Amino acid sequence: MLSITKNFMYTTQKQLNKTIDFKAYLSEKLKDKQFKKHYDDYGKRLEVAYKILQMRKNAGISQTELARKIGTKQSNVVRMESGSQNFTTQTLQKIADVFGCALKIEFVK
Repeated sequence: MLSITKNFMYTTQKQLNKTIDFKAYLSEKLKDKQFKKHYDDYGKRLEVAYKILQMRKNAGISQTELARKIGTKQSNVVRMESGSQNFTTQTLQKIADVFGCALKIEFVK
């Protein structure tokens, strides 16, 4: 998955010198089932990462403080917030507890 993401980013970076319609480019790339699967998987991780970042900033706490509260290192929080780390339900529950919210995981058809 990482190589596809790097390849996608390299291709996008390479094309910055050209004027492109990113939505059209992405639409075309998403026709490839393997690319779409990885894009969807990574997109979900980014949604979770963004939510953690948003909650942390709204609470006014640092990455170091969040790390201490969930029993990990600040570098792990950096990876969580950048979307480069998979989450266990245990970690997500610890984060939910810090922010006083419930963790809800759904399977939707």
